[in-house]
Amino acid sequence: MARQGSNSTASTTSKQLSDEEAADDGTRPVAGVMPAVDVVFAPVDKNNVQRLRELNLQLFPVRYNLVFYKEVVGSPPGYAQIACVRGGFAVGAICCRREPVEGGPEGLERTYIMTLGVLEGYRRVRVGSRLLEGVVAQSIQDGVAQVYLHVQTSNNAALRFYLAHGFEATQILRNYYKRIEPPDCYVLRRQLTP
Repeated sequence: MARQGSNSTASTTSKQLSDEEAADDGTRPVAGVMPAVDVVFAPVDKNNVQRLRELNLQLFPVRYNLVFYKEVVGSPPGYAQIACVRGGFAVGAICCRREPVEGGPEGLERTYIMTLGVLEGYRRVRVGSRLLEGVVAQSIQDGVAQVYLHVQTSNNAALRFYLAHGFEATQILRNYYKRIEPPDCYVLRRQLTP
């Protein structure tokens, strides 16, 4: 994520990657074999948003429209990040927005995680954790009250991941999703301020 000054995740290397710089050089995972992972984290911008679109097509049953991607590119620094391996091959991303806390005092904000996904061959090497930790750290730095998201009730792996990162299920929304089964989701929340 483009930052002025410091990076919210000390172990994260932030480098802009454009589609022109990217070349598929065989760093895609081979089934059952995990290559040495040297991941570069960069802000989602107009130069790499196409890679994000291609990644999301592989990761999610929902198809996101151009309005979504324009919102992501316009995100405040620290709230939309793409993870790439050598050669610019995208392996994960997180896209968030800040919004007012419903019913809260004027100026109180929360971070909504619109998407967080990592290609299966690159899971369990902390790519998703580093993406999430970066957004949480940025939210804390910005004085955001909480981080929340929706997780489909059948997505046990995602539920375990978020619970392990300090989130709690606060409610179930019935028929939240319109075109996927099951249509129900959990609302998960991590409170950052008292």
